[in-house]
Amino acid sequence: MSVINPSVFSFLSASPCAHATDALDLGLGKSAVIWRNAHDRMCYERPGGHTFSLYLEGGSGTRRIDRADVNGWSGAFCVMPQGASSEWDITDVFTFVHVYMPDKEMRRFFAETFDRDCRLMVVPEATFDHAPTLGGALRRVAHAARSGDTLLADEAIATALASFFVDSRYGGTRPISVKSGLAPAVRRRVTDYIEAHLDTQITLPDLASIAGLSEFHLQRMFRVSCGVSPHSWVLHRRLAHAKTLLTGTEPIARIAAACGFSSQSHLTRVFKTMTGTTPSAFRQSVSGRA
Repeated sequence: MSVINPSVFSFLSASPCAHATDALDLGLGKSAVIWRNAHDRMCYERPGGHTFSLYLEGGSGTRRIDRADVNGWSGAFCVMPQGASSEWDITDVFTFVHVYMPDKEMRRFFAETFDRDCRLMVVPEATFDHAPTLGGALRRVAHAARSGDTLLADEAIATALASFFVDSRYGGTRPISVKSGLAPAVRRRVTDYIEAHLDTQITLPDLASIAGLSEFHLQRMFRVSCGVSPHSWVLHRRLAHAKTLLTGTEPIARIAAACGFSSQSHLTRVFKTMTGTTPSAFRQSVSGRA
């Protein structure tokens, strides 16, 4: 059984000096947290999950001990990938926002957004970078964390991740040929079928037949190439479709049916689990910004 190491959030939560001033649960292990810290020494030992960080105020008294002796600054952008240890010395007060992403969610986002095998994903370390686009997106995440706006947070995080993967400084994808998994044509055939049938029942036997594989082999190879199971992928796509429909005036019960959920309560349960909010609250946040 694989061991999941503590996240950067867990390490910070255990510090007597670090204090979370605002937090926003985005579902499925994703979250945004604003921290205030001073006079501390932090060591993140092979943390679980990926952490994106932006210094909001201060930071000149923060330096990374295990790298070049360079101090941070307000606006500095950092990435702490899963499994990458780091050690930090903090002498002055500073405020920063963290976005926490489980590895499988990063891989699903990468596969879905770029139509690429998730094993090609690269998440390199970054320490005190100047990244205006990424920094702007993370400032919007900080605003969302303070106001409780999950819609703004989701949009800003999607912008940040897309920008991160296409930024030449961070690589984005591995220049390698992957073996096993689903062939690109098969992966697209399966995901296209899912997209076209979100309003109906989608079964593993159906998807296996489309892929020309056994159910067991499809389940295994889909997870290898897309980061999540076929079931999780279908739920994410149903949820994305529901979010689009919730920007309109269609009754939520009808939206549930149009997205393949058995009832409004079924949609609400899944929506809450996967986003941290309800369809009604999501719709209110959308209408409040219109």
